[in-house]
Amino acid sequence: MARILALDYGKIRTGIAVTDELQLIASGLTTVETKELIPFLEKYLKQESVERFVIGEPKQMNNAPSESEALIQGFLKNIKAKFPTIPVDRQDERFTSKLALQSMLDGGMKKKKRRDKALVDEISATLILQAYLNRF
Repeated sequence: MARILALDYGKIRTGIAVTDELQLIASGLTTVETKELIPFLEKYLKQESVERFVIGEPKQMNNAPSESEALIQGFLKNIKAKFPTIPVDRQDERFTSKLALQSMLDGGMKKKKRRDKALVDEISATLILQAYLNRF
């Protein structure tokens, strides 16, 4: 089996998480600057087999798309054009940043480390991926 790769896409940086090859466990991979995301994915896909992408879908409480969805739509066109054989699924990402911060707090992480927005993005991507896995 191939991995599933999830993205918490952001204007500045993007958190990335992946499953194990059996697609049982979601783990944080890294955070990259969004402008470097496509080159990062190209390199990663040369080393690992990826079955699908899961991209966070930001929604407001009333289920309407959030303002960042417009950025993601442009990225979706790019990723589908660049990697046409890899399907893309979406996963509701409401509250993932808050849950990421809470998990850092619950884990006893020091305040300075909790301020690391890149780490929050990576954990958010992991939460997006785990929520996706839990759907099936």
